[in-house]
Amino acid sequence: MKKLRVGIVGLGKISGIYLDNLTKVFNDVVELVGVVDLIEARVKEVCETYHVQPYADVEALLADKSIDLVLNLTTPQSHYALCKQVLESGKHVYVEKPLSLTVAQASELVDLAAKKNLMLGGAPDTFLGAGIQTCRKLIDDGWIGKPIGASAFMMNHGHESWHPDPEFYYKNGGGPLFDMGPYYITALVNLLGPVDSVSGYAQKSFETRTITSEPKKGQVIDVEVATHITGNLHFESGAVATLVTSFDVWYHSMPNMEIYGTEGSLRVPDPNTFGGPVLFCRKGTKEWKEIPLLYGYAENSRGFGVADIACALADKKKNRASGELTRHVVAVMSGLLTAAQEKRQVAIEHSCSRPEAR
Repeated sequence: MKKLRVGIVGLGKISGIYLDNLTKVFNDVVELVGVVDLIEARVKEVCETYHVQPYADVEALLADKSIDLVLNLTTPQSHYALCKQVLESGKHVYVEKPLSLTVAQASELVDLAAKKNLMLGGAPDTFLGAGIQTCRKLIDDGWIGKPIGASAFMMNHGHESWHPDPEFYYKNGGGPLFDMGPYYITALVNLLGPVDSVSGYAQKSFETRTITSEPKKGQVIDVEVATHITGNLHFESGAVATLVTSFDVWYHSMPNMEIYGTEGSLRVPDPNTFGGPVLFCRKGTKEWKEIPLLYGYAENSRGFGVADIACALADKKKNRASGELTRHVVAVMSGLLTAAQEKRQVAIEHSCSRPEAR
């Protein structure tokens, strides 16, 4: 199998795990060729560590005909424009979440990739890991009977206490829904299928946030987005889920995610991870039992989605973390914010197929 040759744009905080995994975990199907970043010192350090090529800018990387796919690790505000530029250059692209900030932008990228016969993929790929794939098999094998509902909670007090550059989390395209919602919604779609309608409420609890992490400790951020969102998701299958995402909660004791069925309940690991405990409770009992993980990749395996594209190209099939899936997630998140703003139920126009199980 020919290796997929990859170039990376953006060397921020998330890039470290991608660099490690693409060069050490998935290097049987992927070859990292080179990198681009606005900060020269970052480029120099990465190139020396991983023995890859530096590019002067994005245009120089795209001009390299040996590169097959560009991994877009820029901030969300740049995702759409850069992905479009990559696709127009004739290269495949995989982007960190979210695919774009609007459904219209996401649809344009999906259509452009199809027109050019290119692969478009996007984070998260955590649903391909051992934890959620084990839950998927248990559901598909009927352990909980027919799924009827779910609950999901992503609640903390924001990123300004630990992230070195937390400002963009409170700008358009940020907030707990667009930042962390993709992990939870993607996991739910993988487990229950696509969403057909949503309703919800949203609020901005604090007008400003003060950074307590270095190197910007003490800087005050103006908050431009909703930071506490509660929503209801109705799935094409008939199941109904409650989703809460918040940057306003100091402490809580809610589970990350649970799936409820006619024959029992399933506690799903944190969708932001690849592993974690899977717990099952059968009807008629009150005891949760841990189920052994049935698949590999329980550790942090970011980059799996890129490797999956490499395998999909070789097998001439669709990648799992596809453009259609990531667009559907953007549509669900946008629908939740519209529902909150207009105080109504919102139909989700862009569906997707349930990703193929491992």
